[in-house]
Amino acid sequence: MGFIEHLSQPQQFLLFSFVKIVLVILPLLGMVAYAVLVERKISAFIQNRMGPNRVGLPILFGLGKSMGLGQPIADGIKFVLKEDYTPAHVRKGYFWLAPAIAMVPALLTIAVIPFGSMLGQQQMVIADLNVGVLYTFGIVSLGVYGIVLAGYAANSKYPFLGGIRSSAQMISYEIAMGMSVVPLFLIVGNLNLSGVIGYQAQHGWLILWQPLSFIIFLVAAFAETNRLPFDLPESETELVGGYHTEYSSLKFGLFFMGEYANMIASAGIMVTLFLGGWTLPFGGLDQPAHDLIHGFLHIGIFIGKMLVLMLLFIWVRWMLPRFRYDQLMDLGWRRFIPIALANIVATALVLYLRR
Repeated sequence: MGFIEHLSQPQQFLLFSFVKIVLVILPLLGMVAYAVLVERKISAFIQNRMGPNRVGLPILFGLGKSMGLGQPIADGIKFVLKEDYTPAHVRKGYFWLAPAIAMVPALLTIAVIPFGSMLGQQQMVIADLNVGVLYTFGIVSLGVYGIVLAGYAANSKYPFLGGIRSSAQMISYEIAMGMSVVPLFLIVGNLNLSGVIGYQAQHGWLILWQPLSFIIFLVAAFAETNRLPFDLPESETELVGGYHTEYSSLKFGLFFMGEYANMIASAGIMVTLFLGGWTLPFGGLDQPAHDLIHGFLHIGIFIGKMLVLMLLFIWVRWMLPRFRYDQLMDLGWRRFIPIALANIVATALVLYLRR
């Protein structure tokens, strides 16, 4: 602590920001790895089979082998060591760039999500922006570029169709997703995500005030992350593998990780906007923490809510069939967008009459 006290305020800011980035990114990558294991286990349960049960954790001297706890480590080593094959007909520069672009937006989105209130004297958010929601939707909209670029770079018709599908799908549902959160900010009067959680600590979770917005946002999140029943850009029954058909080794691994990282980021945003962030539903622990114990409790509550939403993402994938593409677009443009617009008008009218 003596070393920190001798630093200037900008130096302390840079130090604490670096520490928070490390403490967020490393657990995020761990959650991505083990989300894959959980999904494989849940799918095995639904399909009445075993799932991964051969690889244990070396640090536990083989314990956890029957649960497959070491499977994510084995998968990561496999992705790194497999032959990185680049087909001769692809556009090589774009082909190499696309997987990196697919992973980056999820990491940038996590930066503005407040995963706790206070830990000591530090806010538990990397960047506490006053326009956090606008930043979030601006970054989320960049995610489509990696997929479209992958479809274009492959120089093949099936990946190209997957990229075109993805761009149309993401644009369609991003409109509905953005409109679904407008009533929340009419109520809260603040675009700062920490301010949204503070409002919910005083007035109750916003899912109770805006359940329709939550449903629209949740379904749009499935479409934005290309999860079933909205995985038309990579539909193996029609497009072989869609936009990542030509990818192998670590490049495919980055697309794979990007999907789960986006799922985690979407869960974090929903927890922040609708489920009270680090607050409890019936009071208690609703005030910002001023000691380490309450700070860690807030972080645990936030992560617990995220895990519940991620289990919902995984469960829906293995329980519902894939939509037809015309059904997907019809749902977005002719159902969700008009309903979201009507919800904005109704919320504004109610707030006007109340004031």
